[in-house]
Amino acid sequence: MGNMVYLKNVATLSMDTTKCSGCGLCLDVCPHNVFKMNGKSAKIMDRDACMECGACSRNCPTGAISVQSGVGCAAAVINSLLGRNGGECCCGPQTDDSGAPRSGGCCG
Repeated sequence: MGNMVYLKNVATLSMDTTKCSGCGLCLDVCPHNVFKMNGKSAKIMDRDACMECGACSRNCPTGAISVQSGVGCAAAVINSLLGRNGGECCCGPQTDDSGAPRSGGCCG
């Protein structure tokens, strides 16, 4: 099926390679093979393949990985299928950086 691409340049995934211990847990838990080993530490190989599930950041013992899980379109599609948000597919956070509700709907 080839290499799946989520969306270009939208993932919130970031990594501080100076904190990485090289344990490889991120490689084990990532469902889309976003990470690869680079010597004795991991690195982000394909950020655009990230679906922002958060498994990597939750399992990173050193806190080297950061991702805002549940804010991407994967979460929106799942929530719409579960009947949340009135069944609408909303691809974005429903609040702004300060936590205030976004005007014009969740994607506005």
